[in-house]
Amino acid sequence: MATPHTPTLGAKQAIRKIGDGLRKARLRRRLPMEVVAARAFISRGTLARVERGDPAVSFGIYASVMQALGLSAPLSALVADDPVGADLENEQLPKRIRTKKAAQP
Repeated sequence: MATPHTPTLGAKQAIRKIGDGLRKARLRRRLPMEVVAARAFISRGTLARVERGDPAVSFGIYASVMQALGLSAPLSALVADDPVGADLENEQLPKRIRTKKAAQP
């Protein structure tokens, strides 16, 4: 069983995919690593680890790199789309709504 500090294989793959996407976003913008690292207030080495998808790098650093690349909107949308939560919430909705009868004097 994995410890809380060891990401699962699926989580590691997702983090690597995020890192690869951030690298591609930087290259599309024609920005050198030094510029993005400076904008994110991190070292070039840390940016290299982010782009490799290193799970030991904190989520805050990934968020800083996303902001430096102008990608903070997708970050906030990560949890906004929660189909499982919506399904669970919908299961709790009442089947019907009845109007209350006026009290008789």
